[in-house]
Amino acid sequence: MKFTSGKVFIALLILLSAGFVFTLLVSAGEQQPAEPDNEESGPVAVSWSVPESVTFAGEALPLQNFDTRESLDRELNATAYRHGSTLLTIKRSGRYFPEIEKILNEYGVPDDFKYLACAESDLSNVISPRGATGYWQIMEGTGRESGMIINREIDERYDLDKSTRFACKYFLKAYERYGSWTMAAASYNNGFNGLSEQIDIQKETNYYDLLLNEETARYIFRIVALKLVMSEPAKYGFNISSGELYKPVPFHEVKVDTAVSSFEQFARQFDTNYKILKFLNPWLRRPFLTNSEKREYIIRVPEKDARIQAGL
Repeated sequence: MKFTSGKVFIALLILLSAGFVFTLLVSAGEQQPAEPDNEESGPVAVSWSVPESVTFAGEALPLQNFDTRESLDRELNATAYRHGSTLLTIKRSGRYFPEIEKILNEYGVPDDFKYLACAESDLSNVISPRGATGYWQIMEGTGRESGMIINREIDERYDLDKSTRFACKYFLKAYERYGSWTMAAASYNNGFNGLSEQIDIQKETNYYDLLLNEETARYIFRIVALKLVMSEPAKYGFNISSGELYKPVPFHEVKVDTAVSSFEQFARQFDTNYKILKFLNPWLRRPFLTNSEKREYIIRVPEKDARIQAGL
């Protein structure tokens, strides 16, 4: 049989192509998938277990009910995994809880309500998108109705003492109305009108039996989750020593019933600066005070070496 040069070329091309394909198939067969290295890898996430019994302000959560247990489970795990925010809230508690606890005790409000402030603001003087302000997230109209001074120069919603007293008065009024500390706390989020409307519609007076908007439905569970985590941080993965908690800044009080032309100069009189004066008195909204009504204000002035003492 005779082969032309063209046929020989085609035959060689077919043989080479077949060999290349064979080589690829063999190589593919020899490659094995890489084995995952699990020697040092641990679980990506841990589900924190809901305790068998939990209370808020002395009132037990009905954890035998699946919906109550699952709601707390959701907030407990969410709080435990809000690492940065929860960590800082725990640290701030060292500075602000002593004053909050003292005022709660003075008014006869259960100590657990300090965790409501954590749920509201992470213990920060923040402003919500709706305008709620301060540690206890007080709306401007509500604050004014209660007698708080709120104007361009003064905003007592930023004052930890006055805002905590406002909150205590609200809780006592709400408890008198609902006969339950849990419902009193829920009404702080939903308001008297909103909560009472749902009670009338659903003929239920127990928070855990009411169908509420999502924010209020989660509210008590978030407060309780914060209580659990902040009471035993190490149990939930937060390794914080007592020395790492922020310390209160030592101060003494000065009464002012006149105008102050410059708080920078005022601060210098007490061997401090405007920055630290404002830190202790965030309710002073301007670097001066006209005080045309001659009201008496209590201004906190840092003790000598307060910045150093609070950092030790």
